This record gives sequence, C-alpha cells and structure tokens, in this order.
Amino acid sequence: MNTLTKFSIAALAVASLAGCAYPPQGSGDYRGYEVRGEQSVRFGVVESIRDVHITPRDTGVGTAGGAALGAIAGSNVGGGSGQVAGAIGGAILGGIIGQNIERNANDKPGVEITVLLDSGKYIAVVQGADEPFRAGDRVRILSGPGGTRVTH
Repeated sequence: MNTLTKFSIAALAVASLAGCAYPPQGSGDYRGYEVRGEQSVRFGVVESIRDVHITPRDTGVGTAGGAALGAIAGSNVGGGSGQVAGAIGGAILGGIIGQNIERNANDKPGVEITVLLDSGKYIAVVQGADEPFRAGDRVRILSGPGGTRVTH
C-alpha cells in the first residue's frame, strides 16, 4: 500500500471518528431513559431570545484517533530515524487535526430563552435551536430527568 493510500485511509478514519457527535439538544430531542418518564409542566410567556453556541465537552476521541492515524501516516516519511520523527510529528499534527474535527462536528447552534412563568418567576433555558421562538409566545416548560426544555 502506498503512502497516499495510507494517508487517505487515515483521513477517512479521523473523519469517521468525528461522527461520534453528541446527541441533539433541542426541544423535541429525548434520550432513551427519558421515554415514559414523568415531567413537570409549567406555562409562561417568552420575554427574550438570545442566540448562543453550544460547545460540548471534548471526549478525546478525535485527538486520540487523529494522533494514532497521524503516527501511522507519518511513519511512512523517510527511512530509519526519519520514520520515528515522522511518526512523532504525524501524531502531534494528527491529534490537533482530530481534536478540531471533533469540536467542529459537535458544535451546535442554540438559543437562550428567558420566560416569565405564570407564577411571576423568571427562568432562562438554553437548548438547541430547533424550534423558532419570539418574544410574547405562550410556551410550555417541561422539566424532568433529562433537564428542562421550552416548547410551544
């Protein structure tokens, strides 16, 4: 297998690792353990909406996968001690690239919704931007084991 083929396989594998993205975090997204779970329901009116950027924690999968694949690709550079230096350089560069791929794959647009509850209390909820909200909208606030979400 030539160097270009190995590099192409490594790049494809790093891109595939980026698919280990976090699940969506919008108002209509539920995890399996939330199904048939009870939620409390409150009602209110949207006071304001602000666009935010949801950045999940770094799992390290992209960094580790990129470093491993970079080391493999880099070890094909030169001969003798050049292969060792290539592997080290490839691991460092691959780790950086893998980390950035994972971060970009997992970043999501979100909204911060401030709601005046019927009780007179204000709350703010951050969630995925999967449903449009405007100031003055009447909304439901659902709170349960998976967190709190705002929906129409």
